[in-house]
Amino acid sequence: MKKINFKEPIVLENEIARLEPLGLNHVDELFPVFIKYPDLHKYSPKLVRTRDDLVNYINIASEAREKGQVYAFAIYDKRKNMYAGSTRYANISEYHSGLEIGWTWLSEDFQGTGLNKNCKFLLLRNAFENLQLERVGFRADSRNEKSIRAMEKIGAIYEGKMRSHMKMREGPRRDTVCFSILQSEWTELRKNVFLNYE
Repeated sequence: MKKINFKEPIVLENEIARLEPLGLNHVDELFPVFIKYPDLHKYSPKLVRTRDDLVNYINIASEAREKGQVYAFAIYDKRKNMYAGSTRYANISEYHSGLEIGWTWLSEDFQGTGLNKNCKFLLLRNAFENLQLERVGFRADSRNEKSIRAMEKIGAIYEGKMRSHMKMREGPRRDTVCFSILQSEWTELRKNVFLNYE
């Protein structure tokens, strides 16, 4: 695995999507998403309901990036010329040559448009071809059928469920389902699932 330079502004893009480092400069662009869709984070342990919540969310991600734990991105849709959400690399392990892609949220205006799949392609291509990782993991609340379907559509393999895995701010404790893609599977997925996603 190549080391991620956490100080470097990593930008991943194709004709559809651009992923750029998430920062406070994105608050004005992204907060209207939460006003329009207040339940966007209902499956997340941390809810964003106010502007201060979003500022805190970004600050926590930025602090984790400074510690080499997380690299969070803002998602920009080039077709609509609008910011649509956020995603990140997390649980990064140089020793184990792996990380997770997650903490993804996308305005409902962009769901089902192919934007998320383009983002996943950019993140996976960078992970397997540039960083030379052996494994990329994904997790989701077991009730989040939309996220589970999205992971299945990109060829991620179901690994199991962690029961009563996380305490939620609201509602019952969360069961978490786990998926992954391995380096040995990427070439085939790139040819089939992600054909023409350059």
